[in-house]
Amino acid sequence: MRARWPAASIRARLTGWYTAVLSLMLMVYASVTFVAVRHEFMERFDDQLHEDFETAEGSLARAADGRIMWTGERHHDGDAEHDVAYDVWSATGQQLHRSGESVALPPISASPARGDYRYQSMTVSGARWRTLTATHSVDGLPVVLRVARSEDKLRAQLREILLVLLLGFPLAVALAGFGGYILARRALRPIDHLASEARRITAERLHDRLTVPNQHDEIGRLAGVINNTFARLESSFEQLRRFTADASHELRTPLAVIRGIGEVGLSEPRTADEHKETIGSMLEEVDRLTNLVDTLLRLSHGDAGTIRVIREHLDLSQLTSDVVSSLGILAEEREQSLRLMPFEATPVSVDRLVLREAITNVVDNAIKYSPTKSKIEIWVQAIGDEAVLTVADEGPGIPPEQQDRIFDRFFRLDEGRSRDHGGTGLGLSIAKWAVEINLGNITVEERSAGGSIFRMTLPLSRASTISEETTHHRIGG
Repeated sequence: MRARWPAASIRARLTGWYTAVLSLMLMVYASVTFVAVRHEFMERFDDQLHEDFETAEGSLARAADGRIMWTGERHHDGDAEHDVAYDVWSATGQQLHRSGESVALPPISASPARGDYRYQSMTVSGARWRTLTATHSVDGLPVVLRVARSEDKLRAQLREILLVLLLGFPLAVALAGFGGYILARRALRPIDHLASEARRITAERLHDRLTVPNQHDEIGRLAGVINNTFARLESSFEQLRRFTADASHELRTPLAVIRGIGEVGLSEPRTADEHKETIGSMLEEVDRLTNLVDTLLRLSHGDAGTIRVIREHLDLSQLTSDVVSSLGILAEEREQSLRLMPFEATPVSVDRLVLREAITNVVDNAIKYSPTKSKIEIWVQAIGDEAVLTVADEGPGIPPEQQDRIFDRFFRLDEGRSRDHGGTGLGLSIAKWAVEINLGNITVEERSAGGSIFRMTLPLSRASTISEETTHHRIGG
């Protein structure tokens, strides 16, 4: 089994990468510098060699006996014999003159063309020489003149430069590593600070936030994202607490009623009719409790994304007309006018049963909370590429500060009136979920003449044939 090494910290990785990159840059820089310096030294060396050649051209002459001799002064000092040398050869390859008795340069293999300067490096007796060879005329005699200069001093200087670069490289790498560690430590210090602050924020302290010294750099933006996450978590926890408390309250109320009816029924002897009435009252509360539990289970399945949504192409106007027809009896009992205004065909691609439940809950909510002999008007319109269903009532209305919470689970504007109507506070939550999983949106606003306006918006469908799409959706809100 292979041993697993612990992953290096970000600080160590940053230091390593910084050191490696800077070391590579130093290597490239040192190599380019050395090549450039060497090239410059060689150019200057060749210039000196050319000056030596010109000096030799002016200092050579023919003696009366035809020999070639040096007539100028020595232009170098000390051990000139080991520094600069020259020799003269005839066109036939015979050596006519040479200087520097200790230098034994090899014979010239081939004469260069007239006007051509030929540079060459060679090794003689373990020493490196640089030569310049060209044709020349000494008092009318065509000869081949070669001037040589030792490269030993030049190479010694280049070796010193290379040695300095090589010895300085480890020091530069060490300094780069130390500097990289300091920079990485300083750059990551805010992250350590964020980690220590985030560690103290628990479920009981979700209201705390991370301090953001600079909101415009990367660390500041990261802290902002973390703060936004904490804000969402705080909101979710608050909703969960409120939902748990409301659900417990809603479940406890029918249970307490059932218990109270049962205790009253057993407190004294009763007739068979009285027992039937008692059992009937208990069954009513059981039905209410069952309906509440079923609704909660459906919402939980929606939160888990396990509800199947079967889409089909249908006419929203016709679906709304069916809902209005089925709820007309409730409106008649309250002497209300439930009117579906003139409409046009509005094709949509939705789940019929799910959307029908949303429309039913919104219209039923308008009937419950509108006074007797009031009007409830419903419009279905195609506006642009959207189908809009509007339900306007003449009820008590919803204050603007409560409109954002009206779709929350178990939220009620008036607890007493809601219970009198048998509501659980989940109808509008179900409606919001049903509209949103059909890719729509639901909003509410206060009516200028009194009452509320609920507006559902769904995308229009351009398909003319009926098809089905099965998807899974999570309940929103």
